[in-house]
Amino acid sequence: MRILILGDVVGRPGRRAIRQLVPALVKDEAIDLVIANAENASGGMGVDIKSAEELFSAGAHVLTSGNHIWKKKEIYPYLGKQPRLLRPANYPDGAPGQGWVEWQGEAGKRALVINVQGRVFMPHHVDDPFRCVDGILRARGDHAPVVVVDMHAEATSEKNAMGWFLDGRASVVYGTHTHVQTADERILPRGTAYITDLGMCGPLDSVIGIEKDLVVEGFLTQLPRAFEVAQENVVVQGVVVDVDDASGRAREIRRVRVPWQRPDR
Repeated sequence: MRILILGDVVGRPGRRAIRQLVPALVKDEAIDLVIANAENASGGMGVDIKSAEELFSAGAHVLTSGNHIWKKKEIYPYLGKQPRLLRPANYPDGAPGQGWVEWQGEAGKRALVINVQGRVFMPHHVDDPFRCVDGILRARGDHAPVVVVDMHAEATSEKNAMGWFLDGRASVVYGTHTHVQTADERILPRGTAYITDLGMCGPLDSVIGIEKDLVVEGFLTQLPRAFEVAQENVVVQGVVVDVDDASGRAREIRRVRVPWQRPDR
């Protein structure tokens, strides 16, 4: 199975880039499963129904998220209706939606996709992501040998620890949240493909997707201000992973960084 996994989608520029670039990537790379993190797809903070539907229409099969999933109240009931939009599984019982999905595609392709959130330097008090993933694998691991885990976290150490914790039990473990693509992609000894952060689908001429002057001014003044999504130098970032369907072991992981040109230029 070949999997395209895309970093945090930031606002309209990120959505437009995915809509225009992903179909060609799917064709050129013979992709079976497309996963994207959508927690910042609407205005750079949160995801609404329209943004989620746009990403699904662009070719995403599964959307993961993180702590910003709760920013748009309209998404709460949608999470219960659309199982392919995940929220972190380690939120307390009673939170809308679920943090895993048993995906099934064409030609019998199957995968278990899991989304968890880290606890180090993160704003919400969530349950232990390590024990949470372990429980899901024990309960759902027989769905398919192919297991994909989005570890949405701030600390690189926590993401790295999750990779080692799941080495040999997951096909792919990757980090999201920081919007900066790391260069440490590799296959761990027991066959798990790993990268600390996928990066983002959004504008590089920014501070993690937001207009740079606004962010710099905020650091200088320490005053609150409204952020705006930047528009320049938009890229699609992520990885392509090749996984053996029978064993679930990764054979290759390769970073993706594709520039997008606005149509008015």
